[in-house]
Amino acid sequence: MSYLDCAPRNADGSRRKIDIVDQTLRDGPQSWWGMRLRKDMGLPMAAELDRTGFHTIDLVGSSIFEVLVRHCKEDPWEQLISLSKAMPQTTVRAGTRSNGIVTFGLTADSVMDLWVQRLCAHGIGSFWIYDGLFNIDKIGRLVKTVQAEGAKALPCILYADSPHHTDEYYAARTRELAALGADGIEIEDAAGLLTPERTRSLIAAIKGAAGDLPVEIHFHSNNALAPVNYLEGVLAGADRVHTASRPLAAGVSLPSTENTVANLRYAGFDVDLDDSHFAAVEEHLLRVAEYEDLPVGQPAEYSLFQYRHQLPGGMAGTFKAQLRDRGMEDRFEEVLDEMSRVREELGYPVMATPFSQLVGTQAVLNVVTGSRYSVVPDEVMIYANGFYGKPVAPLDANVLDKITSSPKAKTYENWEPPQPTLGELRKKFGESISDDELILRLLVPENDIDIMRATPQRHRDFAPTSREMRYIRELVETSVGAYLHIEADDFTLTLEGDH
Repeated sequence: MSYLDCAPRNADGSRRKIDIVDQTLRDGPQSWWGMRLRKDMGLPMAAELDRTGFHTIDLVGSSIFEVLVRHCKEDPWEQLISLSKAMPQTTVRAGTRSNGIVTFGLTADSVMDLWVQRLCAHGIGSFWIYDGLFNIDKIGRLVKTVQAEGAKALPCILYADSPHHTDEYYAARTRELAALGADGIEIEDAAGLLTPERTRSLIAAIKGAAGDLPVEIHFHSNNALAPVNYLEGVLAGADRVHTASRPLAAGVSLPSTENTVANLRYAGFDVDLDDSHFAAVEEHLLRVAEYEDLPVGQPAEYSLFQYRHQLPGGMAGTFKAQLRDRGMEDRFEEVLDEMSRVREELGYPVMATPFSQLVGTQAVLNVVTGSRYSVVPDEVMIYANGFYGKPVAPLDANVLDKITSSPKAKTYENWEPPQPTLGELRKKFGESISDDELILRLLVPENDIDIMRATPQRHRDFAPTSREMRYIRELVETSVGAYLHIEADDFTLTLEGDH
């Protein structure tokens, strides 16, 4: 079909408006840079993003906190506060599981509530809340916590391709989420599995079940179909789409803002964004990528293999790096094929946090040991005992026997997830600890926090400059001695200091 000027009009003849949720500061860097976006990389473009007119700017998640401390040696609360304050005109968003932060296990309700409250205190005004097994009671409790802080709560439907994840299944879940009093519904295709035909039927079913609630679509481009799926999605009734600036878009990330906005307008929709800010953001990101030796977004090719392993975009780069660190990079496809078997045996969990990590870890262990399920992580045992929720399909009986037969697995038969109070948690770190510090120490090992605080903060200047000046700047930024001398044909620089 031709998508040119095919959008249905409003009753008064005006063009239907589609809003854009920006992912340049969150899912774009998560997908392409392993979440390693420091404050000095994000802050220079924050004002440009703020003035563009996005409906919402997604900014943070709990895993980003851990990465910033461990790998960037940066205080995530400081980054959140700085970026949030730099974007006063736009609602900024955070994402969270309904029952866990950072850990792939389960988090106490008291900590979940404090996490939401502290994010709101630092400027977050919107949350997307996800749970791959749709624990409606947990989602509903967190929706109320978010709304009590004056923020919007949008439960997220995580798309999976399996015989059990039908349009009817997702419509039923949407009705349950809408009944919680949510402020909208988001559907995420993290692995880029949707086809245009399935997008058309799925979004129509979800939109019909959502009633008057706005529906957002968040599709990754792993299989190159997301730009077309966005058009099909909005034609089927979706109200908002998620995009990222071009250098952090495409491939394992989301469609680019630049291309998506152009496509929507060509299709006859109204998109109320100020395009004049696109170029400044793109140019800044390209300089960051060059200075920091980071990749930029590249389109993916269509691959049927994607439908077997269903590895989500945000996990692909991290997973490859972990295998490389273990000398297993050449076994990547073997592990992915094993993932497809493990996923089916575990009842087709949605390949998103924490289940993508559980399936991926179990697959690696199966391949490395050469004996499937001879080593089983605690989280898989907890999953098999139903503590994450009810899987969409029964677990393979033989595999379930292997998982639950070990002495360690027996300890989970009558286990109850701990629910410590904040007072009990404070005893571990000292009664005078602040709420922000308590959250940080619950998320990240204390030693990593101490190392982060002992490391001088990086404040790199990404302004345009010549190649020669960039090399000089890099020498100055990375010098650890008290004396630095640089000499070129027409340039001499000497720096001296006490330390």
